[in-house]
Amino acid sequence: MIPILILAGGSSSRMQGRDKLLEDVDGLPLLRRQVVITAATGQPVYVALPPDAERRREAIAGTDANILTVADAAEGMSATMRGAVAALPQAPAFMITLGDLISLETEDFNAVLDARTAQPDHLIWRGATEDGKPGHPILFDASLRGSFANLNGDHGGEAIVKPLKAQTYLVALPDNRARFDLDTPAAWAAWRASRP
Repeated sequence: MIPILILAGGSSSRMQGRDKLLEDVDGLPLLRRQVVITAATGQPVYVALPPDAERRREAIAGTDANILTVADAAEGMSATMRGAVAALPQAPAFMITLGDLISLETEDFNAVLDARTAQPDHLIWRGATEDGKPGHPILFDASLRGSFANLNGDHGGEAIVKPLKAQTYLVALPDNRARFDLDTPAAWAAWRASRP
């Protein structure tokens, strides 16, 4: 089994008091939707949350998600990844995705998981846009797990991924799914207005 880690430790600082992970997407809070689509891969799902995220916990109550509370999540994405990856079960690989990428579908996670089998001579398998821009989800070989213990700042896993570009296999996903997020109330309103 390959654990899938959903990063949900951010503060939605640009949302003017709203929590983007609780925004409604197709009738579900965004974070719950993310749990549902990742769990549909058949792999175990873990959600990294800060200690004070009661409403996010409520949003995924009753799902198969395993909650990982990251005490220092307020320090930034690196701290969230550092704490959460350390808490994942041992496995031959592990996948990380951002909680706010609203266009990803189960098939996208499966495509990246399948790439590991089809392209075994890599260490990282990563979702990308149709024109080749790297995004999420990202699947890491287990040999990279120890590297996460040294992460700091708010740059996420780039310190790990960047030096391994030659050992990274990009999986083109439809449209801009691998990178599409909405960070402000105006962006959410525009997205909703554009939907049929």
